[in-house]
Amino acid sequence: MPQVTLPDGSQRSFEGTVSILDVATDIGPGLAKAALAGTVDGKLVDLTHQISSDVEVSIVTKKSDEALDLVRHSTAHLLAQAVKQLHPDAQVTIGPVIENGFYYDFAYERAFTPDDLEAIEKRMAELAAQDIPLERSVMARDEAVKFFKSIGEDYKAEIITDIPQNEDLSLYQQGDFIDLCRGPHVPSTGVLKTFKLMKVAGAYWRGDSNNAMLQRIYGTAFFDKKELKQYLHNLEEAEKRDHRKIGKQLDLFHLQEEAPGMVFWHPRGWAIYQSIEQYMRLRQQEAGYQEIRTPQVVDYSLWEKSGHADKFGDGMFSVQTDDRSYAIKPMNCPCHVQVFNQGLKSYRDLPLRLAEFGSCHRNELSGSLHGIMRVRGFVQDDGHIFCTESQIQQESAEFIDFLHSVYKDFGFTDVIYRLSTRPAERVGSDESWDKSEKALADALDAKNLPWEELPGEGAFYGPKIEFSLKDCIGRVWQCGTLQVDFSMPGRLDASYIDESGEKQVPVMLHRATLGSFERFIGILVENYEGKLPTWLSPLNAVVVNITDKQTDFVENCTKTLQNKGLRVESDLRNEKIGFKIRDWTLKRVPYILVAGDREVEAGELSVRTRGGKDLGTISIDDIAQGLHLEVATRGQSTLGE
Repeated sequence: MPQVTLPDGSQRSFEGTVSILDVATDIGPGLAKAALAGTVDGKLVDLTHQISSDVEVSIVTKKSDEALDLVRHSTAHLLAQAVKQLHPDAQVTIGPVIENGFYYDFAYERAFTPDDLEAIEKRMAELAAQDIPLERSVMARDEAVKFFKSIGEDYKAEIITDIPQNEDLSLYQQGDFIDLCRGPHVPSTGVLKTFKLMKVAGAYWRGDSNNAMLQRIYGTAFFDKKELKQYLHNLEEAEKRDHRKIGKQLDLFHLQEEAPGMVFWHPRGWAIYQSIEQYMRLRQQEAGYQEIRTPQVVDYSLWEKSGHADKFGDGMFSVQTDDRSYAIKPMNCPCHVQVFNQGLKSYRDLPLRLAEFGSCHRNELSGSLHGIMRVRGFVQDDGHIFCTESQIQQESAEFIDFLHSVYKDFGFTDVIYRLSTRPAERVGSDESWDKSEKALADALDAKNLPWEELPGEGAFYGPKIEFSLKDCIGRVWQCGTLQVDFSMPGRLDASYIDESGEKQVPVMLHRATLGSFERFIGILVENYEGKLPTWLSPLNAVVVNITDKQTDFVENCTKTLQNKGLRVESDLRNEKIGFKIRDWTLKRVPYILVAGDREVEAGELSVRTRGGKDLGTISIDDIAQGLHLEVATRGQSTLGE
């Protein structure tokens, strides 16, 4: 007689074995109709799952957190069924859920075309309209191998061959299509109403370039057309905002094959970079950090001692000279410990906050490189706080405040917090991990911040808080991190003298606010579509003439503004004023300062924003004062206010 405990704490008893759907029906017919799946003791299961003992149950509807992935998983099967019906010779391989959608890999003799995708999507809609039930069955492993070979699905049979012999496998069938899958799935194809196939790409079987090339069809699915429409709109916006395209348009940077994953900064891109570095340097000084600089090339033995060589050796660039092995620095933390180790430290010296704009190099896979968002050479606004155990929570809380203030200045106020806990492969005792995880959780709770736990996602030396930003079109970018490390300082012989005169090992907090400068600039470019705030823009303003008569005046105004520390250029081209205004608007310059005969006579400039707003004529001194105020307040005050 199983007893079911529901999320609200209420309980229901049943005479015998019941399914999740039976439980939903017992609660009410409306819930049964809306039910897509269920959870049993936290595990997602089909509606047909049988309950024979006391368990905790929740009913999954489209409002549940798990629902969208469930629908996308089932839509991947719908895609595979449609492909098999239209192209019987195609072999199915795998079809997982991914961020924002799903994909399915197929082995097929020719490349799928856009017309094929259109036909496949049409067949998917027809199959969804048939409301075909998805039915789960169990088959022995060897029997499953024979079955899939018998229907010509050699890739699927190969997957099963790698599964231990004594395991039974779950299969899901919908009409004429059957697939190996753990599940769970929605009850029928009729649930799958809103989907879109996006593109086809190549993918090696099992990700190995020595294997056959497959065709990967990407798609997405939602619960209603409005959500899909918004998603497609966001994709269009993302394409318009691609930092690689805008970077070329605005002449900010370039990349080339002779230095894969390394950025060539152009003057205007470097101006953005320097603005960010100077801002972060000032903010870190105000927060009590001391800036340092550490070597780029360090003996490999240090990375072995810190544990990085064992964990990240494949991603490190190394060189040999004078019969010694060196690594090009992939991260800064072991070098920061070396700075801490110089000279005797007392508890009175703690917390000691060290910061570096540290240049790092990592051997990222060539296929993962993406503009300046994913590179091999990058600079990180890295910092390490050496403190006592009792100082962890206070230092963590202060860093969270610091990070919020910095993000706000860059225009980001929507922050997502995730706490990554101990991974299976790690260093340090369980006791130290307990302390570390609790300190970070307490710091978040003390700020009343909502956070999500990511079990097993911590660094090998300690747990971490990941701070992610949400941009103007809803994309999430993980940027800042805060990690507690009880292990590395001891491994690298760091110590201080406590109040009793005893030698102790400090705790080390690893922290980064922006993360990689290169990646953060890419995020900024895409978030603002290149229309960066005045304080970050490569040019604060441009001064343009209407005719040659104003040449001297424009040159003098430009020089005056430059001498006042503003990033200003002049445009004296023999072009019509309308052309110049359009050109500089396309170049996303915040202010266009126009000089005609009347402006020269009045000793002023006509001010126009890149958004097309006419601010009238303003004196040079007032323009300089207004721009300085806008830069100083990070846009809280703007020119013309």
